[in-house]
Amino acid sequence: MAQHAVTQFRAGIRVACEVFSISQSCYYYQPKQADENEVIADWLIRLTTTQRNWGFDLCFLYLRNMKGFKWDHKRV
Repeated sequence: MAQHAVTQFRAGIRVACEVFSISQSCYYYQPKQADENEVIADWLIRLTTTQRNWGFDLCFLYLRNMKGFKWDHKRV
């Protein structure tokens, strides 16, 4: 909402954040692991299209043990 106000109505970032009751750090926030999420999703899609009978556990173990990724089960 604040981004929309800044781009469409040319409001200042400080004013837009005050109107929508968010901090300026929330306005500028960028997730740190967004690129890694795409890598995980791509691997899971490729595995499930080639190995239709594999469940989550087999996919996770394959990525961890065979491909060497160090993600834990909560990350995947």
